[in-house]
Amino acid sequence: MEKTNEINGHAGNHTECTIPAAEVDQVSNKNWQLTAQEKFANFLKRNLLVILTVSGVLVGVGIGMAVRNMNLTRAQMTYFAFPGEMLLRMLKMIILPLVVCSLISGAASLDTRSLGKLGGIAIAYFLVTTLIASGIAIALAFIIKPGVGAGALNTNSLRLTGTVTNSKEPVDSFLDLARNLFPANLVAAAFRSYATDYKTVTTGNATAGNLTYEKIPTGSEIDGMNILGLVLFAIVFGIALRKLGPEGEELIKLFNSFNEATMVLVSWIMWYVPIGIMFLVGSKIVEIEDVVLLITSLGKYIFASILGHLIHGGIVLPLIYFGFTRKNPFSFLSGLITPFTTAFATCSSSATLPSMIKCIEDNNGVDKRISRFILPIGATVNMDGAAIFQCIAAVFIAQLNNVELNAGQIFTILVTATASSVGAAGIPAGGIITIAIILEAIGLPTNDLSLMLAVDWIVDRTTTVVNVEGDALGAGILHHINQKEMKKQQTELETVRVEAVPNIKSEEETSPLVTHQNMGVMPFRKGDLESQESVL
Repeated sequence: MEKTNEINGHAGNHTECTIPAAEVDQVSNKNWQLTAQEKFANFLKRNLLVILTVSGVLVGVGIGMAVRNMNLTRAQMTYFAFPGEMLLRMLKMIILPLVVCSLISGAASLDTRSLGKLGGIAIAYFLVTTLIASGIAIALAFIIKPGVGAGALNTNSLRLTGTVTNSKEPVDSFLDLARNLFPANLVAAAFRSYATDYKTVTTGNATAGNLTYEKIPTGSEIDGMNILGLVLFAIVFGIALRKLGPEGEELIKLFNSFNEATMVLVSWIMWYVPIGIMFLVGSKIVEIEDVVLLITSLGKYIFASILGHLIHGGIVLPLIYFGFTRKNPFSFLSGLITPFTTAFATCSSSATLPSMIKCIEDNNGVDKRISRFILPIGATVNMDGAAIFQCIAAVFIAQLNNVELNAGQIFTILVTATASSVGAAGIPAGGIITIAIILEAIGLPTNDLSLMLAVDWIVDRTTTVVNVEGDALGAGILHHINQKEMKKQQTELETVRVEAVPNIKSEEETSPLVTHQNMGVMPFRKGDLESQESVL
């Protein structure tokens, strides 16, 4: 159909094509279908690792229940757990370069003022949340009373073979913490840490019958990475590199490159996580001899611990995050399903660190300087979940032995659990030894700790999830504070630049000796004004 029309003010002829309405609807439906398919494909692409990881846990439970009926020998169980063991070895392999390089590059990228401010906020956050967690745990332990009526429990009835031997004095435990902050050998700190041992010295005369035995503390090295010493050294070394100025730039670039290469390795390992988790969960189900007996005997203790973790991780920590950021904490946590699943399966905060750093940067957009500085520190010193189960375990053992705790002992549990969780190893069952410190501090026997070992494989899973959740939300809070500060500084800088314009103009008008001749007529930009000066 011919139609005369004006295009851009000019008259012209053009042919107008008419498309039937049915064809238009068909094309739009087809486009809508393609869009829906693309959305679904993008969703799968984005969340494939999360879906595979969660599926690995569920499949692992099913395989474990099926293999459990086959009555495997100890050797066969070891072979069955081999793929899960490989995952743990991969994650532990990457911890050392990840922690050291990320902390050095993070400390070097932040100026001293920002570093001090963020570090102070982080330490305050870690201490306050751990104290709140300890308070919740003690309150729940006195309400639920997990140890009342459990006096008939013993190691033989539960077929327990593991024992915990720790007669270390509380003062020596805290001195060891200080010693490990400053390792005598950095290379040895990568695989060994300091621990106080004791030797008994006899003094006096045996014939006279006045022999006395004295326990003297002696230093010893035990297997296990001294992560606390490495963290402190990396932070201080990063600050020192920044102080060097241009001379330290090359070394900072080296550590940044090392850090990025390590994150590439982490992204590769992440694709093996679903397989490893499947066998980790399955092998643990196969190893437990009598699950029903354990749950019926220690059910109140398990219930109190998991309830404490749910309250702290599901209510307290999200409220703290919301109070600082005014954002939905659960949308933030939804991007961290993979590290939470890894924490649940491995029971290790340190092993979860690589996936946590990757997901919190990629999914939640947290600044790399914040995440790679705060998360390694949090994995070492922030143990909210551990503080909960340690306090409940201490009250449980007191109730088991019919000991009434007074106000002084309760306060001691609070302070000792908060302080000792700083030095707790981020490994499976790392908190059991810490409970011994608390028991020694309040004068309770440590021979009942084997009962904690019986159910540690259950409680330690939710413990680790709460530990890493506290680290992640702390990083989110610090990222929000840092963004706020950056916006504030940018606003102040723009104000200063705007005020600089009339000052320059007035200088042109009032200076009789200097005239400014612009090199060309250019619009004013926020950059520096280029002008030429000539003296008359």
